[in-house]
Amino acid sequence: MSEKTEKKGIEASFKSMDTEETLDIYFNRPIGYAWALFFKKLKVHPNVVTILSIFLGVGAGIMFYYPDMKHTLIGILLLMWANHYDSADGQLARLTGQKTQWGRMLDGFAGDLWFFSIYVAICLRLMNQPIPFAPDYHWGIFIWVMAIFAGTVCHSKQCTLADYYRNIHLYFLKGKAGSELDNFKQQREIFHSLPWKGNFWWKAFLYFYGNYTRTQERMTPNFQKFYAWVRKTYGDEIPQSLRDEFRAGSKPLMKYTNILTFNTRAIALYVSLLIGEPWLYFVFEIVVMSALFVYMKCKHESFCASLYSKYVTHEK
Repeated sequence: MSEKTEKKGIEASFKSMDTEETLDIYFNRPIGYAWALFFKKLKVHPNVVTILSIFLGVGAGIMFYYPDMKHTLIGILLLMWANHYDSADGQLARLTGQKTQWGRMLDGFAGDLWFFSIYVAICLRLMNQPIPFAPDYHWGIFIWVMAIFAGTVCHSKQCTLADYYRNIHLYFLKGKAGSELDNFKQQREIFHSLPWKGNFWWKAFLYFYGNYTRTQERMTPNFQKFYAWVRKTYGDEIPQSLRDEFRAGSKPLMKYTNILTFNTRAIALYVSLLIGEPWLYFVFEIVVMSALFVYMKCKHESFCASLYSKYVTHEK
């Protein structure tokens, strides 16, 4: 394969240049693409690659339980490897036309399992260790409380909203076919249309995925008002001028969606582990990432409110 053809193939695997992160463009995507070509040659299904990424990510978490540098470095390499497989499964699905609903479910589930194992490993590792700056006290139950708060209140909501904003941007940039912008009502209709017999696991996924989309919608009231007007007025045939206007306001926020997903989070995790203070990763999620989350949400909601005012309120 020529360098030009390879570059074209890698670029074709991007969802859009607006939503790609620099580290992904020059590091993760090219490596993921190489793995995708390798698995394509071996006729490996994309879902198998996703399952392999789960084993690698959980393996990384197990390594992070041990405080020595050897296990830490192995864990970092395993998590990076898992992330490359996470990139490869989507690229392989696009290369082979093997996109499936189960693949989409597994892909979202994989990252959750990685971080669940990492959180548990860090908590077990610190359980009876002295708290920095307070050596007379040990972490005990407090580290579990911190981890649960960081994971459920912070990490989960940060990634949920970042994923939603990215799909919103892709919808206005590429249209319905170029994004995965779903909604709660749509997911519940699909859920209720299927019998339980023969569809148990798929219906279970649809139920929880529906709750996921409802959470996204509840966090974005101003966008929901504007989006409802857009759908009512134009359907999926949005005028190019409105697409361009939305893209111009949304694009500057894409850097925050990238920060709130994997790469920045992983780097913070690696640093905290390498300096032997993994509790700092939870602090980073609770303080730094939460601040970025609030800023991104306020900016996006303000932007959507201004569009609604311009196109709807002033028309009445």
